[in-house]
This record gives sequence, C-alpha cells and structure tokens, in this order.
Amino acid sequence: MKQGIIYLICYALPLPVILVSLFIGSTGQADVGAALGLAYKKIAMSSLSLLEEDSWALIKNIICNVRLPRVLTTFLVGAALSVSGSVLQGIFRNPLVDSYVLGISSGAAFGAALAMTFAFVPVSLAAFAGGILAVLLAYLVARSGSNATIITIVLSGMVISGMFSAGLAIVQYISNPYKLQAIVQWTMGNLHAASWEELKRLYVPVILGLVVVFIYRWRVNVLSLGDDAAKAAGVNPGLDKWILIGCATLLTAITVASVGIISFYGLFLPHIVRMMLGADNRKAIPASIFLGGTFLLVIDDFSRSLFAFEVPIGIFTMLLGGPFFIYLMRKNKLNWH
Repeated sequence: MKQGIIYLICYALPLPVILVSLFIGSTGQADVGAALGLAYKKIAMSSLSLLEEDSWALIKNIICNVRLPRVLTTFLVGAALSVSGSVLQGIFRNPLVDSYVLGISSGAAFGAALAMTFAFVPVSLAAFAGGILAVLLAYLVARSGSNATIITIVLSGMVISGMFSAGLAIVQYISNPYKLQAIVQWTMGNLHAASWEELKRLYVPVILGLVVVFIYRWRVNVLSLGDDAAKAAGVNPGLDKWILIGCATLLTAITVASVGIISFYGLFLPHIVRMMLGADNRKAIPASIFLGGTFLLVIDDFSRSLFAFEVPIGIFTMLLGGPFFIYLMRKNKLNWH
C-alpha cells in the first residue's frame, strides 16, 4: 500500500467516520435523511411547521446530547487504549503485552468496582490507584536484586492480573443485586452511558497522557533496544520507562473508570498500525491516536446498530480481535522487527 494512501486513511478518515456515526443509532428519528431534509427546509424556507419544529428539536437533542458525547468519548477511549498498548509493547519489547497482561486493567477494574460498591472515593481516582498499585506490585514481584527483567515483569503482571480479577469477583459476590448488575454491565464495556459530564471527566487526563506519549515517542524506539543501548544514546531508561508506564496506566485507568473494560483492543490495534506503517514509533504512535479512535468508533457503530438490542462493545472487540490476532500469528504478519 502506498505511503500516501496509508497516511490518508490514518489522518483523514476520522472526521467522516465521526460525522457518519452521529446518524447511526437505535432510533430512526434522527437518521441522515430526516436530519438533512429538515435542515435544508429550515435554511431554504426559513420556517417549519409546528410538527416539523418538534421533529427538528428532537433530532438536535438526540444528535447533540446523546450521540455526540458518545462518539467523542468512544474516539478518545480508542485512542487511549491503542496508544497505551503501543507504548507497553515498545517498552517491554514484547508484541503480546498490553495493559491487561500487565495487570493495569484488572487493578483499575478492581479499584473502580470497590468505589462503585462502597462509594468511598470517586470511581476514576480509585481506578487510577488500582492501576498504579498493579504496576508497582508486578514490578516488586518481578524484581530480583536491583533489576527486573522483561520476562519476569510480564509473568508477574499476569499473576497480579489474576489476583485483581479474583478480587473483582469477590466484590461482585458481596455486592447487592442492583450494584452487581451495574458492575457486570460495566465490565463488558459501558459506552451507552456516555454523556457530556462523563466526557468532561475523561478528556483532560486522556489528552494529557497522549501529549506526553507523543513527545516521548522517539524514546520508545530507543527503550525498545534495551537499557544498555538507551544509556549509550544518552537516555535515562529507568526514568523514561516510569514516565511512559505512568502515562499508559493513566490512559488505561481513566478509560476503565469511564466506560468499563474493553478487552483486547490495546493488544491487536497496535499491530494493525505496525502492519501499515512499520515499527517506528515516531510514526506508529501518532497514527495509533487517530486510527485507534476511528476503528473503535466503527466497532461501536456496529454494536449499537447491528441488532435490535445493543451489544456491549467489549464483546465485539474480543470477537474481532481474537480471530484477527490468530491470523496475524499464523501468517507471521506481526511486523515486529
């Protein structure tokens, strides 16, 4: 595929997908035909009948207060999870690493579930604290002497992830039926609850994390060569790793707290980007921001329009990501080297 077409897909596709997504939903009262027809009559004739005015007010309310915050939230969540996966895979030099393997998502989910059940701190703060705790525990468990190898960190992350998943199950078991239902729905992805209030809590930490990762993107290339090569290049690998891991944890935790667990997305989306642009993170990370947000938005469009009922988006990402990743491994197209 030519480089110009690839860049066009990555950077020009988001806007039309966002616009189309505004007219996709379970209700047929705000489809593109009705909206454009009334908009044309309002502009061309400068007046509408009472019935048309009511329809126009309903369409504006659905698009501006229901679909637009969901579309923007979905785009930010997709960008955050994709970039988080890219950073962790680059730092740990392992194409099978993401926030779930390292325990970040499980820790954030456990913290958020505790906050939802007992309401002792805000959900977003509890999720971030759980994600940070999972990373610290994984590092401490993996540490031998003064160092922690890549393999031991990944293995310890899987163990910590299992422990926090067990803790989440305990919280679900002791919750009352109403809170249990909310937690179960939330663990499968909860984009249907997106609102302007939720978006206001989400966009500042997500944009902050994305900006820091964008600035540090060239350092991910250096860190992926190993600590010795990074030191030879004048980079402090310990400090840079923790800055980038902190950003990845922030991006994962805030998305988990806002919309629940969207499984597998941060694992397979970075591989799609590397298939298109190669393993250079100076190109891959900016592309992950735009392509990650766009692709999750497309998945969400299918999840809320394919059936009469809405399928949780976490189920869709697992159904799509699993077979796709198996195909990549079988065809040796991970494009990691």
